[in-house]
Order: sequence, then structure tokens, then C-alpha cells
Amino acid sequence: METRQLKKRRTQGTCSYDQGSCAENEAPAEQPGGSSSRPLSALVRLYVYALHGCLCEVAFTAVCDWCSTQDRRLAGHTSLWALPMYATAIYLMEGLRSWLLAQHQPLPVRLTAYTLFIYFWEMSWGAGLRLLRACPWDYSGYRYNLGGLVTLEYALPWAVAAFIAEQHVIRNTLRIRLH
Repeated sequence: METRQLKKRRTQGTCSYDQGSCAENEAPAEQPGGSSSRPLSALVRLYVYALHGCLCEVAFTAVCDWCSTQDRRLAGHTSLWALPMYATAIYLMEGLRSWLLAQHQPLPVRLTAYTLFIYFWEMSWGAGLRLLRACPWDYSGYRYNLGGLVTLEYALPWAVAAFIAEQHVIRNTLRIRLH
């Protein structure tokens, strides 16, 4: 019976979970015995996304600092402003992901859309925080920066982050069910 339910879950929607390139039903099949389950609320998903984004930023800054200074403490850093910034960005990417998958867009197109969205989001938040004199980053020292708020040199890391967000973070967060 379990095998049948797993097979049913994998074939729900318009493709299998293994492909990740088209719209699929994120909800697992109902549990045996008739117990109902509900997806995570938007507030809980925002919390998960905020923590994921901040953890990734701390890890990224620790590795970047280690590459330039060889400091083995790996003391990454972030700002509390990152919590709402990452929470809302990944939450909005949920909708963008759903729309792009429904349109049967291939992975390179989706990654390009996500990366452009990330640049728009970082630029918007940076401009707003700069008005408050609270922007925690400054890319002015990078060759391909736009007003010090974004840098094109981070396009590949942002695309990798978008891939991880789409294929793992969003997908698995949407599959979590509370009983």
C-alpha cells in the first residue's frame, strides 16, 4: 500500500518530483487511516525562509572572508534586516516558482527569472535601507556594482542560491504537513 501511495504522489500533477521542471502537486497523498493534515501557514514558511536565508548568508560571508584572510574562525556575519528581506524574497519566489512551473519554463529560464528578481529585491531593500542610513552592505568596491547596492559579480552565487531555493527549500517546505 505504501508503495502505491508513493507512486501516486510522484505522478501527481504534470510531471514527477524527480524532474523539477514543471508544475507538480506539492502536497503528499493523505495519510492512511484518514488522519487529515494541513500545510504550513504563511507565517511559518516566512520564518523558515528567514532562517534559511540568514544561515546561508553567514556561511557565504564566512567562506568569502576565509578566502581573503585565511581566518579559521569562519566568523560569518549578517544583519537583522536580512530576516525580513530573505523571508519575503523566498516567499515571493514561491509564487514565481509556481507560475514558471505552470508555464513549463525550463530550468535556465527559471534561474534567470529568479536571479533578476533577487537583484530587484536587493536593490529595492538596499535603497530603502540607505534612506534610513541602515544599509548593511556596500558593493562600491566591486567593479560591476550599481550604486553600491548590487554587484553583477554575484550573479552566479545568486543563481546557485535560487537553484537551492527552488529545488530544495521551497519544494520541501511546501511538502511539510502538520497533523
